[in-house]
Amino acid sequence: MTTSRELGRPRRRRWVWLAVILAAMPACAGARADASRMTLPPGFHAEVWAAVPGARSLVWVEPLNAVFVSSRSDTVHAVVDADRDGRADRVVKVLSGLKVANGIAWRDGHLYVAEQHRVVRYAAPDLQTLSRARPEVLFDGLPDKRSHGWRYAAFGPDGRLYVSIGAPCNICAVAGLEGTIVRFDADGGPPEVFARGVRNPVGLAFHPDSGALYFTDNGADWMGDDLPPEELNHAPQAGLHFGYPWYGGGDARTSDFRGSEPPAPVTMPELTFPAHVAPLGIHFYQGTMLPDEYRGDAFVAHHGSWNRTIPDGYRVARVRFENGRPVSWEVFAGGFLRDTFLRGPRAWGRPVDVEELPDGSLLVSDDRAGVVYRITYQAP
Repeated sequence: MTTSRELGRPRRRRWVWLAVILAAMPACAGARADASRMTLPPGFHAEVWAAVPGARSLVWVEPLNAVFVSSRSDTVHAVVDADRDGRADRVVKVLSGLKVANGIAWRDGHLYVAEQHRVVRYAAPDLQTLSRARPEVLFDGLPDKRSHGWRYAAFGPDGRLYVSIGAPCNICAVAGLEGTIVRFDADGGPPEVFARGVRNPVGLAFHPDSGALYFTDNGADWMGDDLPPEELNHAPQAGLHFGYPWYGGGDARTSDFRGSEPPAPVTMPELTFPAHVAPLGIHFYQGTMLPDEYRGDAFVAHHGSWNRTIPDGYRVARVRFENGRPVSWEVFAGGFLRDTFLRGPRAWGRPVDVEELPDGSLLVSDDRAGVVYRITYQAP
């Protein structure tokens, strides 16, 4: 006689196998980098250039023949191209023990790091010396809060270090340095608030002709799948206010602050992206490897949505500039989303930053896969 327990075994076995398949799917759809899956315009080619855990901000340093790669953990790596042939020769961990080592910049033989709570620099005549150097604290009064606590940093044409400081919340009143972009003298000292009213300012880049700051800003969550738009902002001078928290992004008002008005006129973004795509790093192209039409345009990494029913982002966008101002954007490097059985679109990569090598090729960091890609061009 067949018992009810025996009848249940095949069904139970099927459920066990289904659970195994579902458990394996994120690994299959996630962290394995495969540059051949990237979609690019004709003539472009992508390859995995270097494996770097949690790769985030990228800074090419010519005197050291190296690219520094930050992370949102405690480490900074250097990818060395000793013979300057555009290929990575080795990856070296140069700093550890930092508190959210996301923001990095280089100037006059020093590596600057904007941690969650402070700004430091290290003397770096060579990588070996850097790995043993003690930090020189330039400022230790950044808001020490985890939410939006990953800083971005870049030197401007004025020789000062610009650091982004996000609001420590989704939508809330900010205080002190929260929700600002500040700038420091290269040797440290108290910061000057350069811009206010920004929710989560991330990528910082200076226009190659005007020298004006352009920065990306991530809009608020929980305002719907299609609101608010993400921002590319233009800050040609100090003292501008960009609307947060009265605006969640673009001209989308937040319900919490609808009953009051900002304390200063609001500077609206010059260009917007779809909601929740999370624009991060921005780079103005100045090289000669890519076709001439790319020179002066910007590349923006869209890290990808988490607060959206159907995922969006997960790409590198090209922003076209005309007469020094952004006019439109289009997908440059895509394909980081793939359809998976039962779970729909899943991301195997999440672009963070874009940097340019001396030969004009592009580097793109991916913190999901833990790699840096190199994109080259050869006329078809």
